[in-house]
Amino acid sequence: MCKRTWEGFVRCIMQPLVEVQNVTFGYGAVPVLEEISLHLHPGQFAAIVGPSGAGKTSLLKLLLGVLRAGQGSVRIGGRVLDGRPSSSVAYVPQIETVDWNFPVTAEQVVLMGRASRAGLWPWPSRAERRQAHALLDQLGIGEFGARHIRDLSGGQQQRVFLARALIAEPELLVLDEPTSGVDMRTAENILHLLADLNQRGMTILMTTHDLNAAAAHLPWVICLRNRVIAQGAPEAVFTPAILQRTYDGEFVVLREGGMLYVQQKPHGHAWRDVVADPVLGHVAPLESAGLMMEVQDDILARTVPV
Repeated sequence: MCKRTWEGFVRCIMQPLVEVQNVTFGYGAVPVLEEISLHLHPGQFAAIVGPSGAGKTSLLKLLLGVLRAGQGSVRIGGRVLDGRPSSSVAYVPQIETVDWNFPVTAEQVVLMGRASRAGLWPWPSRAERRQAHALLDQLGIGEFGARHIRDLSGGQQQRVFLARALIAEPELLVLDEPTSGVDMRTAENILHLLADLNQRGMTILMTTHDLNAAAAHLPWVICLRNRVIAQGAPEAVFTPAILQRTYDGEFVVLREGGMLYVQQKPHGHAWRDVVADPVLGHVAPLESAGLMMEVQDDILARTVPV
């Protein structure tokens, strides 16, 4: 933690919380990450973006101490991990990877997060239970503490696992695609919740495939494709040239009203070029069968080459 003095504050800001220096990692002879170097300072809110297979999850596992770098070093708070987990880091997994049939309540899931700080006594104390309930309340799901985790919505499940991470009182919160598998409104709520935690001082690193969400919510973005292609503010990083190098595809980047919009260029064809003789769905109910036939004939005339 930073000392509450000007000198302590400056030292804290100048000293990165996360230091990845020239890291190379692979599974067997297949390299996944090559010469990765990046820093995160206390209080940063950053996203890693890149295509599937780019090494995003592997990089997170290196920061968690689950994997060991084949070359280079990973430091959290100045300490080299070397394949050993740090109690300063908490992790929120993708909700798709969770076994929802495991018999456990939301409160019990949250209390699992205390394992890194638990003493000899394996059962949670009253203070820890109060802390778990306070976190669930803070995240807007206090009423669901006794409910089976399987019976919650995707957004509620994500908040439960976020509470599990926060009960460990980490310095760094790491999330693997926290908006995956939820609808747009829930994804927006999750990102605003993370922004609120960041404003309270939490350092956050997440992965995402949603470039527009990253552009609208994340002040720092790291483009990864087995190596760091670029990193910086979305306005500097989300350019057609950098995105082409990251995703091996053409992108359109628009700036309007202070907002940044990113869209991969459409395919060089429309669906009618792919499905030349489509089976049409039922359009109903129209006022008359004659009007139905007129609409159907018009659709066929516009979609089937004559």
